[in-house]
Amino acid sequence: MILAQIAPLIFGLRPEFLLFGLTLLGVALFHRYTLFVGLIGLTSILLFKFIFIPEFNLVEHLFGHVAFSDQILHKEMRVGEWSVLLNLFGLLIGFALLSWHFEKSGLPDYLPQLLPNDWKGPLVLLIAVFVLSSFLDNIAAALIGGTIAMVVFKHKVHLGYIAAIVAASNAGGSGSVIGDTTTTLMWIQGVSPFNVLHAYVAAFTALAFFSIFASIQQDKYQRIQKDATPNLKIDWGRIGIVALILLMTILTNVFLDFPALGVWVAIGIGAFIRVTDWKEAKNAIAGSIFLLSLVTCASLMPVEELPAASWQSAFSLGFVSAVFDNIPLTKLALEQNGYDWGMLAYAVGFGGSMVWFGSSAGVAISSKFHEARSVFGWLKAGWHIIVAYILGFFVLLFFMGWEPLPYKKKSGDTTPPPTTEQQMLAPENSK
Repeated sequence: MILAQIAPLIFGLRPEFLLFGLTLLGVALFHRYTLFVGLIGLTSILLFKFIFIPEFNLVEHLFGHVAFSDQILHKEMRVGEWSVLLNLFGLLIGFALLSWHFEKSGLPDYLPQLLPNDWKGPLVLLIAVFVLSSFLDNIAAALIGGTIAMVVFKHKVHLGYIAAIVAASNAGGSGSVIGDTTTTLMWIQGVSPFNVLHAYVAAFTALAFFSIFASIQQDKYQRIQKDATPNLKIDWGRIGIVALILLMTILTNVFLDFPALGVWVAIGIGAFIRVTDWKEAKNAIAGSIFLLSLVTCASLMPVEELPAASWQSAFSLGFVSAVFDNIPLTKLALEQNGYDWGMLAYAVGFGGSMVWFGSSAGVAISSKFHEARSVFGWLKAGWHIIVAYILGFFVLLFFMGWEPLPYKKKSGDTTPPPTTEQQMLAPENSK
């Protein structure tokens, strides 16, 4: 405890924040060594907590605990980070195999014949990614879009368009409780799906802006090739595997809150139907571990609360989510309560598109496009995403206003709700 007391504040900040900031700076500067930077950052934060904060319990942080209150031993479950980390790891690697099955099916080679042959071709593709992400996980939508782009643009994809694919996948999931991890988390906690739906006002606005600029960028860089592939045959067996993976993802996400389980069950079934290249899964491991290291670093930050719930706070969280994982941000907002959930969903969901490692979709697509692992390159080529975020947010604020709607239940909390008498005695605890 003495060490905990003498641990100094540096520039008024807890050292964990500075270590995390240095980790993010290292990712930006040494984008070819992101895995090592992420692991070094995580190790440094853990060492600091073990040395200077003796009460820190890593096992409890990962696996949660059960607390009992004084009032007749009411039980409260606190879920650890393990489920989020395991889900992300399973989804990132599993969707890499989904992308491989989709590419080998031959369908992406047929798509150039369906897409317009000028800048409207990449525009249609971005819209398709947006729609897919409304009912699929944004990782899957981004990887499918990236796979198609590699084929129709002959592996010459502009970095601004890569960023736009990620942005389209994040925007498409922002208004759907089954389209993004953060909105699914809100749903599980008790937020109504209808209280998230109006995020699409901002998402549609943002898409209308960045998709045009990104499509023109791509068309100037490499136009869609309309040449028909000779003797093209579509492997409908692999298309069926892709469909099965997506279906099982949705079902296990809705009913079990564990979409990674559905992904791998479907992949296992698919292995009996078509040969699976397990090297694709191996190639995705490094990027997956990198993302998990950043997510874990973010979850270890000593952030007990956010600023008071307001549209200004929600707007700021969009920029924070570009470097600070949006899952712990969403958890903190849910604990604080009183947000406009549609506005928050758009902010933390789409805001992560501004930097390549700001969302799981960005990390996943960087496994296909290694040039995406440059913060400065992403910001320069994807400038239209930052502008689109600001434009979409204020269009939503103008037309819908700030409508905070506190939710009524919390997942995993078995403590009975306070009585009317308790609320009267403790009004400061009610939102």
